[in-house]
Amino acid sequence: MVQTQLVQRGINDPRVLAVMRGVLRHLFVDEALAGRAYSDSALPIGEGQTISQPFIVARMTESLQLVGDEEVLEIGTGSGYQTAVLAGLCKKVYTIERHTKLADKARRKLRNLNIHNVIYRNGDGTLGWPEDRLFDRILVTAGAPVVPESLIDQLSIGGFLLIPEGGADCQELVRLIKQEDGSIKREILEMCRFVPLVGAKGWAET
Repeated sequence: MVQTQLVQRGINDPRVLAVMRGVLRHLFVDEALAGRAYSDSALPIGEGQTISQPFIVARMTESLQLVGDEEVLEIGTGSGYQTAVLAGLCKKVYTIERHTKLADKARRKLRNLNIHNVIYRNGDGTLGWPEDRLFDRILVTAGAPVVPESLIDQLSIGGFLLIPEGGADCQELVRLIKQEDGSIKREILEMCRFVPLVGAKGWAET
């Protein structure tokens, strides 16, 4: 998977590649789907959610340019796979999931894997982490109609916010960088497709 889906498609951060070799993807999908865990596709994980294809996980992770001392806010814990990858590359991950069943399952999975630098919350990720806290990196794993201002407000100076933005069926993967004067530099990385970001500052639940 790492060689054919990541390296050959331009992922070259050695830390990202090493972590993705070590995090066993089949542990994060249902047993019936384990045979497809390393395929180049998203897979269902229940509650209408998916585990992203390996390439997009690597692409988003590499785009955060983690060096190891960051505190990262993840919006959308899902299966916990992306969470586990982030946990291997930064100081601490704060992760929010609105589906209680997925949140509980991911928490148990990561603790069983001895991943302990993760703080979990069940709630509306579009509001971010309500306490007075700033994050070095924010990663959103669902597509938003617009970037929630609540997340921009929780980004530290020099920090990166990575989010799929656009329609319900197709988005642009956008990287926002908060400048020294508080202004935002916006970069479009590529087209992507994620499940909708549902919440007070995202899509309405249907």
